[in-house]
Amino acid sequence: MSQSQLEQAEFADNPEPRCAVVLLLDTSGSMHGKPIAELNDGLKEFERALKSDPLAALRVEVAVITFGGSVKALNVAADGAHEIPADAEQAFVTADNFHPPALSAGGETPMGEAARRGLALLHDRKEVYKRNGVDYFRPWIFLITDGNPTDSGWEAVADQVKQEEGRKGALFYAVGVENADMKTLARFSDQRPPLKLKGLAFRELFRWLSRSLTAVAQSRPGEQAPLPPVGWAQVDTSH
Repeated sequence: MSQSQLEQAEFADNPEPRCAVVLLLDTSGSMHGKPIAELNDGLKEFERALKSDPLAALRVEVAVITFGGSVKALNVAADGAHEIPADAEQAFVTADNFHPPALSAGGETPMGEAARRGLALLHDRKEVYKRNGVDYFRPWIFLITDGNPTDSGWEAVADQVKQEEGRKGALFYAVGVENADMKTLARFSDQRPPLKLKGLAFRELFRWLSRSLTAVAQSRPGEQAPLPPVGWAQVDTSH
């Protein structure tokens, strides 16, 4: 069966409008120990919460990109943390088929490349929707990091993220963990300041994200869905 036939079968089985979300997750060496363990627990909470809502389970699509040493798209249709090609046909799964990857930490922080790949994934996924006549909500990019970009050219990618959000092509959220450089994270968005995670409250963060995506999924494409208050973070005002 060709890729286009697989696409057609996928959307014939589930013709609901889609809300795509790309999780950009820092798995660099500084996340080793308790931070990566708490992040893994948060992803399990995200899975439970999304699957508990029947409509969100069908409408929300999730892709996971990690950046620790290298940038990887992960297979979230199965248990584990196996790398797959970063293409829009393979990287996304609906929430009812989402399996949180078991992340480990190591390496540097190629944040710019991760954001670039996340933008490309969303662009290509929207083309898949259009090709198959599927309506969709504005997609999300959700970045979580405790560090600074270590790759060159990240500033240009940050500008691309801002441009995409400015044309309402995506919603971008940046979350800084522990010693993250909030001034750097602010470069990625003109629409909202980065949020500073309170301690390692990843489970609360992902509970909020699942509730937010559920609110979006229960609306109609183009509507402004009210999001729950953010209790797991604070706006950093030190810069």
